[in-house]
Amino acid sequence: MSVRGTLVDIPTADGIADAYLAHPDDGRAHPGVILYQDAFGLRPQLERLADRLAEAGYTVLVPNAYYRNGRAPVVELPELIDVEQAGELFEKLGPLLDSLIPEVTARDADAYLRWLAESPLVQDGPVGLTGYCRGALLALRTAASHPDRIAVAAGFHGGGLATDHPDSPHLGAERITAELYFGHADHDPSLPPEQIDRLSAALTAAGVRYRAEVYADAPHGYTQADTTRYDAAADARHLQALLDLLKRGLSN
Repeated sequence: MSVRGTLVDIPTADGIADAYLAHPDDGRAHPGVILYQDAFGLRPQLERLADRLAEAGYTVLVPNAYYRNGRAPVVELPELIDVEQAGELFEKLGPLLDSLIPEVTARDADAYLRWLAESPLVQDGPVGLTGYCRGALLALRTAASHPDRIAVAAGFHGGGLATDHPDSPHLGAERITAELYFGHADHDPSLPPEQIDRLSAALTAAGVRYRAEVYADAPHGYTQADTTRYDAAADARHLQALLDLLKRGLSN
């Protein structure tokens, strides 16, 4: 299927969020999907991922979560990100990540969902979410803050999903009505086994439909082909799991 990708601006309560939009180039409306970025932000790698989902029949919005600090790329990135040698880069990214507090995430989700609802490229009805690294956390929070608008949500190599902090995203499980899928990275210090267990316990207690899998030998960041953590086999597994989830939850 032919795909069209464009840059769009989305009015929010705090300004204008730049975003990438990918959709089938057939003149028809398709189910909407929000793709939440990893720590490195909106860039060609995420645009390529959005294009892959658009090829399967979805209209995909990839917002720049750091838009309050400028248009993407907010932080200059190398063509290949060497995660093991990226200390200086993470020093720049840290404050940006810290700014994505729950209240900010909910306000931004309001704007993104409103924009999708008004777009002629998006079918009426609930949308899907997918998130990577910090984006998995944003997806989980959005599923809890907007249960009437989210049909399915997925998170891949997410971190900090079930901490002991009072604003941990797992604490919103009782508000979630969407079906969830998680592809956890193996031996991931950002989501150790105790957090995986805590997340699963919260979702089970809340009666949420979900599936959580640990991808053996897959490092944190395994979906991102522009980093040294990329794992092609795990990436292919993630894409199939995500497409299966979207097909179950969104009519096309």
